[in-house]
Amino acid sequence: MAQPSTAQRLVLVLVVLFMLPATAFAATVKVRVEGKTQTLFGPTEITVTASNAQDAIEQASILGELYYHVTQSSFGPYIDQVGRYGGSASSGWVFKVNDVSPPVGADKVTLKDGDRVLWYYADFGPTGGPPTLAVKSAAKGCYTATAFDDAGKAATVTGLTWHIGSKKSAPGTTGTSYCPGTHTGLLVRATATGAVRSNAVK
Repeated sequence: MAQPSTAQRLVLVLVVLFMLPATAFAATVKVRVEGKTQTLFGPTEITVTASNAQDAIEQASILGELYYHVTQSSFGPYIDQVGRYGGSASSGWVFKVNDVSPPVGADKVTLKDGDRVLWYYADFGPTGGPPTLAVKSAAKGCYTATAFDDAGKAATVTGLTWHIGSKKSAPGTTGTSYCPGTHTGLLVRATATGAVRSNAVK
């Protein structure tokens, strides 16, 4: 029996690749879901494998036993409810990838390794959605909080409250360091009125 030619082998490889499920091309990403009144999944940003932003919330729903609903429209599928809350004329579910709101639907955003996906409930105003907060470790024992607008640009948020476990700090602003001292095992995060609560870090 004759051996397949190089061209035939290449065609066979391409056929196999196209037959592989979409998850074979998925990326390793972080995902978090912030609800209307509380965090619904992954305050510390859970690692999942997902090919797009819609797939990321599917993975969150599996791991967190979290209900969500997809509606089909002329613009494609969109998430119209997560948990108990659905959208309305001036509020609903949106997402960011690496702190930026993409200009396309969640199923059209191709993820790459290391991306961070945030799904959140938002009330919309004349200038768009609320800023989203992100907390990072800074110098030893210190943290910084940054607020991002829809374009991923830093925004100033006042009335920022730091949370360490069940304790709260006096209100401050984004862009300043917060150094709470020893807090072994307790998570640190930030909230502010009119902004989406931050991730939690150790």
